[in-house]
Amino acid sequence: MKQYEVAVVGATGLVGRKMVQVLEEKKFPVKNLTLLASERSVGKEITFNGEKIKVKKLTPESFKGIEIAIFSAGATVSKEFGPIAAKQGTVVIDNSSAFRMDPEIPLVVPEVNRNDIFKHHGIIANPNCSTIQMVVVLKPLHDKYRVKRVVVSTYQSVTGAGQKGVDQLDEELGKKAGTTYKFPHKIAFNCLPHIDVFRDDGYTKEEYKMIFETTKIMGDDSIKVSATCVRVPVFGGHSESVNVEMEKGYDLKNVFELLKKSPGIIVEDDPAKNIYPMPLNAYDKDEVFVGRIRRDETAPNALNMWIVSDNIRKGAATNAVQIAEELIKGRD
Repeated sequence: MKQYEVAVVGATGLVGRKMVQVLEEKKFPVKNLTLLASERSVGKEITFNGEKIKVKKLTPESFKGIEIAIFSAGATVSKEFGPIAAKQGTVVIDNSSAFRMDPEIPLVVPEVNRNDIFKHHGIIANPNCSTIQMVVVLKPLHDKYRVKRVVVSTYQSVTGAGQKGVDQLDEELGKKAGTTYKFPHKIAFNCLPHIDVFRDDGYTKEEYKMIFETTKIMGDDSIKVSATCVRVPVFGGHSESVNVEMEKGYDLKNVFELLKKSPGIIVEDDPAKNIYPMPLNAYDKDEVFVGRIRRDETAPNALNMWIVSDNIRKGAATNAVQIAEELIKGRD
């Protein structure tokens, strides 16, 4: 099997470290792994396949000989260095918001739109974490019943805000000393209906990401999405209450069977035994978990679901590595 020269940009962050872990767990065919970050992280060591690898400073020259680079260092870094890497022949898989809505750059969840990977011109965008888990479940429903409208409320972990989000909750719970202020209010024992910045219309950028990314990934601009995104005091895993209205009628038993056999989905739905998806059970797993599947009697052909996934794994690192895996497999 061919082995590849691979780089991880932003290697010392929460997602970057998880990307290294997932590359190892999935036995991705890495010939050499280059770890890149800002100057303050230079010299730190991360273990990969039993070898301690030192982090190097990210520069325009970092991509010489690199075949695949997975970025998780924020939109500013991606906008600067992504095109530089692509011009040198590196395929960039970018986890930031920098390129997601560029019509020339594919936005990919492999279970949903795998073939879009091969439309790239050097850069492939990894979607927002909350969008990823939702569209994995929407895809089989859309293929069979045609999704018309989605109303989603999210319950998003502090890990979605990076290490500073984790630090603030840790400090407020007395688990560590410090005065980190990642959020505009206390997060412990609280819920903040505020993720990313507010727009003039009252929606946040996070909510707009879910709206526009969903239609792009699903390849259908007719799907209407209304989102409310909330930060909750959970250390890992995003949860979503999703109401879906579809064009065609459905039998609830068939919906269960459809989701059970769909790739990347685990159905956990037995209320009599208190079985339903929870962030604790999704931790460090690659699948999307769905439960509380029930008919919405207030609208024709409508369905309610509860969707949970580890936002650092499937919502970021795993999805990026899956894109890389499909990329090297080539077209069907």
